[in-house]
Amino acid sequence: MPLYPLLLEPIYKEKVWGGRALERFGRSLPGGPDTLIGESWELADLDATSHSGGGGEPAHSRICNGPLAKRALGEVVRDFGGLICGGLSLWPGGGFPLLLKYLDARGNLSVQVHPSPEYAAEHPDAHLKSEAWYVVEAEPGAVIYKGVIEGTTAEQFAAAIGDGTVADLMIQVPARAGECHYLPSGTCHALGAGVLVAEVQTPSDTTFRVFDWGRTDRELHVEPALECIEFGPALTDAFEPGSRLRGEGTTCRHLVRCEHFTMDEWTLRPAARRSFTSGDPVVLMVIQGNVALEWGSEDLRELRLVGGQTVLLPAALAPTDLVADADATLLEVGFPS
Repeated sequence: MPLYPLLLEPIYKEKVWGGRALERFGRSLPGGPDTLIGESWELADLDATSHSGGGGEPAHSRICNGPLAKRALGEVVRDFGGLICGGLSLWPGGGFPLLLKYLDARGNLSVQVHPSPEYAAEHPDAHLKSEAWYVVEAEPGAVIYKGVIEGTTAEQFAAAIGDGTVADLMIQVPARAGECHYLPSGTCHALGAGVLVAEVQTPSDTTFRVFDWGRTDRELHVEPALECIEFGPALTDAFEPGSRLRGEGTTCRHLVRCEHFTMDEWTLRPAARRSFTSGDPVVLMVIQGNVALEWGSEDLRELRLVGGQTVLLPAALAPTDLVADADATLLEVGFPS
């Protein structure tokens, strides 16, 4: 069967801090207006999730177009192997080596940290989670908490947990649409209220909550969190190049270059093209605008995409062109050479 771009069906997660902002993508969210959807898992291939993160259940994206419709991504990866993933190493357990989401923070997310490399090496049930947030929308005055103020000690931080002043020790960065923030495992962080982000991360949801803004109905993990936090600012400049490449009707901005993934923002004018050739897989998240994917030679095929949709281009897909119908912005997520 000839491979084709795989359109993925979102998996929605209710969160106490969530909202309904994803309806602005034209989505029909589950529940009524009081159902708080905090996360939309756009690409997931996890046999298990943590209770405090994904709810403890497996999370497998399903394909919603073409001959493979309704099949789980993991099944297709196992059946087609390198035709989907190229030469990539799969995540332990055989899963696709990325997890992509949208996060809608109507309220503050908990102040949290993901396992440091040292902690993960000593605890087989804990997995690294390095991630990047691309700000899609942000209300005036909204912030991202990214790292701990220089000079703060573990003892001072623990005392702030006790008296509820943790936010005073966090570095607050204004949240601005179009900006991207890399958060390597071990970085203490939180997404502030009034921000919608696209998240790209390693496929783990091991999260240690250290402070939850006075909410008392969710578990905290203070002891392991204090073991994992890299106290000080997030040293991410080397991973956030911000360089731009301009073409005919296109601009590519390099957002993240790390050992786990690459992340670029593409803006395209009407009728502009971005071409893909076979190699490693690529994931596209359409942030805004309408685009079409065209592939095949003798039998040209087309898939039309709108803002909010996520599609996986298999490694062995025939040469493919992305064509913008109008002004469009996309995230292109790939893998280091």
